[in-house]
Amino acid sequence: MHGLINKSLQSFFCATYGTARWSRVTEAAGFDSPDFEAMLIYDKAQSRRLLDAMALELDRPLNEVLEDIGTFLVSNPQTESLRRLLRFCGESYLDFLHSLDDLPDRARLAVSDLHLPALELREHAAGRFSLTCGPGLPGFGNVLVGVLRAMADDYGALAMLEHSGGGSGHDVISITLVEQAFAEGRRFELGAAAQ
Repeated sequence: MHGLINKSLQSFFCATYGTARWSRVTEAAGFDSPDFEAMLIYDKAQSRRLLDAMALELDRPLNEVLEDIGTFLVSNPQTESLRRLLRFCGESYLDFLHSLDDLPDRARLAVSDLHLPALELREHAAGRFSLTCGPGLPGFGNVLVGVLRAMADDYGALAMLEHSGGGSGHDVISITLVEQAFAEGRRFELGAAAQ
């Protein structure tokens, strides 16, 4: 598992629940240190134990914890750079949805050895979509639900999301875009303001 993922888990948990609880989680998962290096590669099975230990420490289902991580990645001031990268995908939430197929490739441009599962968006009717998330990164579909919810809020869109397994290790997220301009979105500018 890429260290950037484990580092993101650490940032989420410490910011939300504190470093003392994080130390208990990493100890329960069998890590020697509670700190992760973003550019190292960690054993996938051990990282999976880390996720399980997080859910156990919080006494919550893992899928809910993963969705919270996705929301944190977009909405927390510590991770503003990720939000900005995602907002470069378009001026509207609909533009953002249509750009998701390219997300794994864009992630590799930023971090060459970070391999996200393939994504495929299908439009079934006006405002109704399904997003298929390929296998390869356990829990990524749940994290993506949190990201999609937070981005809808960021754009000011009203969207309903439902996660389901699609078989063969694939996740399917049903997306209903109820209203594109439901509320005022967060301020975002592509470039720096001219002086």
